[in-house]
Amino acid sequence: MTGPPRADNRPPYARIAGHYRDLISSGELSPGDLLPSIKTLATQWEVSTATADRAMRLLREEKLVQGIPGVGTEVMARPISLSSGAERHDRSSKTQSSWGVGEKSSGHTAGIVEAPEDVAHVLGIPPGDDVIRRSRVYRDAHGIVSHSTSWIPAEFAKVLPELARSERLKGGLSIDLIARATGRHVVKRVDEETARIATAPDLKLLELEADTIAAILVLTARFLDADGELLEYGVDLGAPGRTRRTTSEVLR
Repeated sequence: MTGPPRADNRPPYARIAGHYRDLISSGELSPGDLLPSIKTLATQWEVSTATADRAMRLLREEKLVQGIPGVGTEVMARPISLSSGAERHDRSSKTQSSWGVGEKSSGHTAGIVEAPEDVAHVLGIPPGDDVIRRSRVYRDAHGIVSHSTSWIPAEFAKVLPELARSERLKGGLSIDLIARATGRHVVKRVDEETARIATAPDLKLLELEADTIAAILVLTARFLDADGELLEYGVDLGAPGRTRRTTSEVLR
């Protein structure tokens, strides 16, 4: 069961920028398409021209559009984006879905396996101890976005046996289900990004030829409860050529 959609409390310029960002990301607006003029935007959104201009300026800073003198604001070629597990967590809390615009997930597999040494170190358990492993592949119109694996303490399989089943979870992400079943909520998240040349196992997971030489981003996220106990460890392997971009408001 999902709750009512959350109110969009972003300032007007951010809502306008977000609307056109989604249209560009989904492909509804293509490279070369023109956005409405500042005056038209101000009228349509019932805001000042200064607010409409700020929204377009934000999209220009994100390299999604460009201003052409005497013509207007044109959509640029879209960057091929890569979402982290942390961003999927944020997205799920707002929309009850981890998918980005135009994304789908497939190849959902799960089971209780022996913890590899690196995963055991993060979870604080001996290598070879039982751990829940869930994996899936995210795709969009460009192909594979990332291969995503969630490592979850085996104890949660007792109250949530579906975590160890090879099927897409219903009702949110695994940490959403854990929170509802146990009352243990994520209160801290530790995100890390590293780059490396894809290994043979990486290439297989990303469905690339075995002799491919490519740099990939590895995005990890540790989700901790109020006692600092790990609820989940997520590892995303980004497909070659994907772009990571974040935008932050700078307060003065």
